[in-house]
Amino acid sequence: EGGLANPQVEKKGFLILGMTQVCSEEQGSEVPLRMEFEKGRIYSYIGEVVVSVNPYRAMNIYGRDTIEQYKGRELYERPPHLFAIADAAYKAMKRRNKDTCIVISGESGAGKTEASKYIMQYIAAITNPSQRAEVERVKNMLLKSNCVLEAFGNAKTNRNDNSSRFGKYMDINFDFKGDPIGGHINNYLLEKVGVKSVFKCIFQLVKGAPDAQLRSLHIQRDPTAYTYIKVGGQIKIVFSILQSSINDSADFKAVTDAMKVIGFTTEEIQTVYKILATILHLGNLKFGSDGDVTLIENSKLVSVLGDLLSTKDENVEKALLYRTVATGRDVIDKQHTHQEASYGRDALAKAIYERLFCWIVGRINDVIEVKNYDARVHGKNTVIGVLDIYGFEIFQNNSFEQFCINYCNEKLQQLFIQLVLKQEQEEYQREGIPWKHIDYFNNQIIVDLVEQQHKGIFAVLDEACMNVGKVTDEMFLQALNGKLAKHAHYTSRKLSPTDKNLEFDRDFRIRHYAGDVVYSVVGFIDKNKDTLFQDFKRLLYNSSNPVLKAMWPEGKLSITEVTKRPLTAATLFKNSMISLVENLASKEPYYVRCIKPNDVKSPLLFEHERCKHQVEYLGLLENVRVRRAGSGLTSLLNKHLLCYIMLVMKQGLFIRTPRTIFSLEEQRAEMVKRIVLFLQKVWRGTLARMRYRRMRAALIIIRAYRRYKVKSYIREVNRRFKNVRGMKDHGKHVKWPTPPKVLRKFEEALRNIYNRWWAWTLIKDLSPEEMVQIRAKVATLECLKGQRADLGLQRAWEGNYLVSKKDSPGTASSFTLVSSDLQRKDKFMRVLFSCNVRKINRFNKAEDRALLITDRHLYKMDPVKLYKPMKSIPLYNVTGVSISPGKDQLVVFHTKDNRDLIVCLQGMVPAGDSRIGELVGTLLSHFKRAASLALSDSYPCELL
Repeated sequence: EGGLANPQVEKKGFLILGMTQVCSEEQGSEVPLRMEFEKGRIYSYIGEVVVSVNPYRAMNIYGRDTIEQYKGRELYERPPHLFAIADAAYKAMKRRNKDTCIVISGESGAGKTEASKYIMQYIAAITNPSQRAEVERVKNMLLKSNCVLEAFGNAKTNRNDNSSRFGKYMDINFDFKGDPIGGHINNYLLEKVGVKSVFKCIFQLVKGAPDAQLRSLHIQRDPTAYTYIKVGGQIKIVFSILQSSINDSADFKAVTDAMKVIGFTTEEIQTVYKILATILHLGNLKFGSDGDVTLIENSKLVSVLGDLLSTKDENVEKALLYRTVATGRDVIDKQHTHQEASYGRDALAKAIYERLFCWIVGRINDVIEVKNYDARVHGKNTVIGVLDIYGFEIFQNNSFEQFCINYCNEKLQQLFIQLVLKQEQEEYQREGIPWKHIDYFNNQIIVDLVEQQHKGIFAVLDEACMNVGKVTDEMFLQALNGKLAKHAHYTSRKLSPTDKNLEFDRDFRIRHYAGDVVYSVVGFIDKNKDTLFQDFKRLLYNSSNPVLKAMWPEGKLSITEVTKRPLTAATLFKNSMISLVENLASKEPYYVRCIKPNDVKSPLLFEHERCKHQVEYLGLLENVRVRRAGSGLTSLLNKHLLCYIMLVMKQGLFIRTPRTIFSLEEQRAEMVKRIVLFLQKVWRGTLARMRYRRMRAALIIIRAYRRYKVKSYIREVNRRFKNVRGMKDHGKHVKWPTPPKVLRKFEEALRNIYNRWWAWTLIKDLSPEEMVQIRAKVATLECLKGQRADLGLQRAWEGNYLVSKKDSPGTASSFTLVSSDLQRKDKFMRVLFSCNVRKINRFNKAEDRALLITDRHLYKMDPVKLYKPMKSIPLYNVTGVSISPGKDQLVVFHTKDNRDLIVCLQGMVPAGDSRIGELVGTLLSHFKRAASLALSDSYPCELL
């Protein structure tokens, strides 16, 4: 594809850019791939899509010499290689300031993780030619992060020694010179520790850690001693791995060293391995029963877990055997059944590992993220994203995890269709090329089947999880059958009774773009809820290990505290996939499609049907057909286009017939006219820029004058108020200078600041008791200013006047005794107000009474009978207070039962003064602080 299309190639098969063919209609889809695989050529091109076949052996094609061969070269100047696609993405980012991404896809075991490592290795090798120390540090941390994430996110399974059990999208940030300055990692951890796989870090710990460290973690060096490893189905492959060249000791040391380079502290690294040991010990916990009581049979492990988690043994045992439940105000401990205890143990192990992995990713991001980058100073910050995510999976018993993984691949396939197949055909049509539309399967219908609101499988699953009462997986399947009965890509045994490959009340089948997959609904509900008992969260939050404590911030919540329902696992995963696809769609994509040649990891075996199926579901056939039908090119080499370079700079160029040459000549003549106009435009632009510079100079002068006026005002304010601290009135007499218009609002703010400072200087030396009076008087002034003249602001407010011998000379001691008795009885904290009053009843009859107001009650007393309490009103029953605008001291207390209390305050007060203001201010200042009473911020006061 360096010039005109080759009709001989068109007739025989499909032309693949580079040195190989991928498929042929005459020979079968996998034949050319097999031939190249047998020759040791594992890479091929379809346009700018790299096809990679896993060689299952080490190949000497990734060294420094190979890197130099591809550095700076165009995509088709060298044989197909991962380095070529990495260099193409890097050049697009550097030359055109475009964000790019490399999407690596394929089924489990096809070599995606290794491909991402080689791409990262290449980018690190070709950047920073000046060997700047900071850039080298960033590159080293980016590479080391791969080592750590692979250990904690990849697993050894029966199908794959290095299976990614999480998705990783890494953005690498580059400065304007094209050197890496940081990055960010988004993780999509799906499968947790347990049933199907055991993560590499666990094997590295058991087989590779020093003996002293294993003893401190109470770990044996025998993997068969741990239930989770045995349940994970790993025992058979453990021995083959131990006999292979894989060195767990070296891997363990490499991971530990990588964590140190990234910036993990010694305490953090030790905590990481303590958590892994905790998971292994949790798997070995066995529960038994003694009647109705659930017990831990191997209770010695409880003390081991307490030591590893830095918490008390009894707290660990209680969290494993009991669940704390809040019922209204009561909190009870509900003992687990044997089944509930086992479920809680496994859920705890899974949650601890997930939290650990997310914490590791967060710590790495803290170190590698770009800091203090200013585009105005450092230039535009561009990005290359690398996506390495789990591939399409079809097992004998496909679970919730496989369903999510396959949904993820449907989303990525949809993006591939949109960006590669659909857009390319539309480009041919826009160019006016004679074109026969190539049909391809658009999997949007399957994506909608899973994620559509209210109707999709995720929506039905979430709805089932939110239902009240016990909801089973079978009920979820029934709901699916009801909503999706007519969907062409969904079926179950109920909908297809004759299909014996499906079990009743257990299985459903989805027709994916990659083929039919049968899923078992067993566990869908529990895995979607992803429930972890709050007791475990509190246990881990209360750990004395600060690293472990920081991983569980929600553990600080009280058992009675109501929290928002957390999002389900399905919703979280769907949202993350939608966000991922939107992120990828905003960048210029490059694709690596990985193919797994066989299931036995043989470097010699190329299975016919397996590879044919992968070629089909990866969309390679459709991609080839589209490019073959176009038989053109969108970007020719410069040496062929010197005469028409002005056209190529403007648009893509297709050559199918000789008539195209004549068309090019006509377009060239037209383009010359446009170039003349372009030159005129440039000159006119120059003149306009000259005028702009003159206008800008005038603007600079105006701004300078404004700055001068502002600075002059600031200096004058500073001069006048420089010594206000030493003035007797603290500068109250100083006249403010007139500000320029632009600073009028600033002057208002400055005056407010000064007034607040002036007020602070007056009250800063007051005692707490005096401050209480000040607040009460301020509250009175705000409420009654301008409505009553006799507020009593000039005198000291005593509050409790009935204990004053001046106000009650003969009865103060009697009132003191009664007040003390009431305090013991009603538990009030302090007296707010008391004085003698004249009580007026509904018959307009006045009697001598006493009024006592505490922080809890209002009392009416009889002073004749030694202040015997006559009536007690809780303050929360008082709805308001009304006073008159005159000089009298009439007060009305309104109550909820409409039995208002009307009194007239009495006592020794100066002429023209009253205690009305003191009463109102005391109540206002109290209720503004009384959070325990359900009252408004300002106590309701009315004027009669």
